[in-house]
Amino acid sequence: MSKSKKKISGASLRHAFEEIIWPRRALVGLGLVLIVINRLAGLVLPAASRPLIDGVQGPASAVADSAGPGDAFLELLTTNQILAMIAVAIAVQASTSYALTMLLSVEAQHLIANLRAQVQQHVLRLPVRVFDNTKSGELVSRIMDDVEGVRNLVGTGLVQLVGGTITAVVAFVFLVNINAVMTGLALIPLAAFGVVSTRAFQTLRPAFRERGVIRAEVTGRLTEALGGIRVIKGFHAIDKEGEIFLEGVLRIYDNVKKTLTTSSLVTSFGTFFMGMASVMVIGYGTLQIQQQQLTNGELFSFVLFLGFLIAPVIQMANIGTQMTEAFAGLDRTAELMGWPEEDDDPERDREMPSIEGHVRFEDVHFRYEEDKPVLRGVSFEAEPGTVVALVGSSGSGKSTMAGLAATFLTPDEGRVLVDGVDLRNVLLASYRQQLGLVFQDDFLFDGTIRENLRFARPTASDSEIDEAARQAYVTEFTDNFPDGLETVIGERGVKLSGGQRQRVTIARALLADPRLLLLDEATSSLDTESEALIQASLDDLLRGRTTIVIAHRLSTIQRADLILVLENGEIVERGRHDDLMELGGRYHQLYTVQARI
Repeated sequence: MSKSKKKISGASLRHAFEEIIWPRRALVGLGLVLIVINRLAGLVLPAASRPLIDGVQGPASAVADSAGPGDAFLELLTTNQILAMIAVAIAVQASTSYALTMLLSVEAQHLIANLRAQVQQHVLRLPVRVFDNTKSGELVSRIMDDVEGVRNLVGTGLVQLVGGTITAVVAFVFLVNINAVMTGLALIPLAAFGVVSTRAFQTLRPAFRERGVIRAEVTGRLTEALGGIRVIKGFHAIDKEGEIFLEGVLRIYDNVKKTLTTSSLVTSFGTFFMGMASVMVIGYGTLQIQQQQLTNGELFSFVLFLGFLIAPVIQMANIGTQMTEAFAGLDRTAELMGWPEEDDDPERDREMPSIEGHVRFEDVHFRYEEDKPVLRGVSFEAEPGTVVALVGSSGSGKSTMAGLAATFLTPDEGRVLVDGVDLRNVLLASYRQQLGLVFQDDFLFDGTIRENLRFARPTASDSEIDEAARQAYVTEFTDNFPDGLETVIGERGVKLSGGQRQRVTIARALLADPRLLLLDEATSSLDTESEALIQASLDDLLRGRTTIVIAHRLSTIQRADLILVLENGEIVERGRHDDLMELGGRYHQLYTVQARI
């Protein structure tokens, strides 16, 4: 199954506004109010500097009438009153900055947590083929890392961007009022900086997207390495694995170096252009003072306001870099969220009724890759309550048939029916809740044995769990543990032996009380004694349930109602054990070879 490349316009401003900002409009609106108050309070100092300085030195008569906005009011106040007003403004700035951080930064982290949960839920609902073709570590990286940048959309980044714009506009009005020519001189390098920043952002966004891809690949490989640490150590491959990981992190380094270089160039150009603006303003302002066209207070006030114009511009460039990174991450998140889920197929609109267990494969074809068929026209029928055994050499298609019966896979051609219902049309949850599964890799989660058993049926009572453990002979070894079923077994059940893990997974299937049971190499990890015990419990478990069992050890399926022998994706023989032995074909050959061993 190919991954859909469709985007839900995740990185577009419109989508970000509609899906992220607008639902939080009250909080963001409060943040905008606070940032406006914060920035206006910050403008009190430069606005008050002119009357303070000129009030002490005495304003030049030639410019006494050139008071800017609010100057007339300020000149009515005493020096102490102006200083008190500045102190209050500073206090307002500090308090609003704290409130902004507490309101928006905390909400941004809450949003990140919710987005991660949404992406995780979506990923778990993707078709099994996606997991077959994608490293788990890569998916982990996309769930955990790609949404991080969203903090700049709801957090202080967005309001700082708006606040910086407001500050720059208000400062610009004051600057023009003080001296239009000096303002024009200052705008020339600012415009040049704007051009440089725009070009830089066009380079940064693809680079940030590429970084997400590389990080996902490296994380995927690292997760694999940690999961296979015994293989790495056993084959003395630590140095080789180290080389592979080093190559990956160096790719991340090269990408980070590129983005840091670009960001640094933006900052450096900003420093240069802003410095040039200051030189031009001070030079022209000094000349104006000498010609008595400008007062010292006006020049000082102009320089302060220029700083309030320049600082937001530089800040907006930095925030722009962060926003670019955020949109790059949202691009990848939106792409992932656009991958179709298992139940997205409009044909899946039917609740599966209670299963009786009539299973039928009708001319089923399946391939994982084009031109590499795994199943070729497989057909068989199993009556309710019967046991169907799948045997054959590795790669013959046994596990694929089990995957089709579990709806983990969908036929490319043909149909798989249960009680006459095409599995292609059923809602998967309604079907799978009636399945019991024992996988070949006997996967267990980190936690206690009881928690792993309860995974099959969360509402099960302790007595029901104890009974399932007894039936699968789990208690045979847990009775020797100090904590019994409360024993913590580690990641993937690493603290248990292979046979013990297998018995826990069979007990888990017993607890599920399924109508249809799929056993994939259910006794493959058991010693002879454990296998005999499990086989005895399976006789009771299988009675009245339709079971599809895969086994290389043919001695475990001699009493199956139907044995299907697969080779190269086709059923080459079918029948009961005695009939197939008399036939003297492939099954006889497989059984004879194993018997000799």
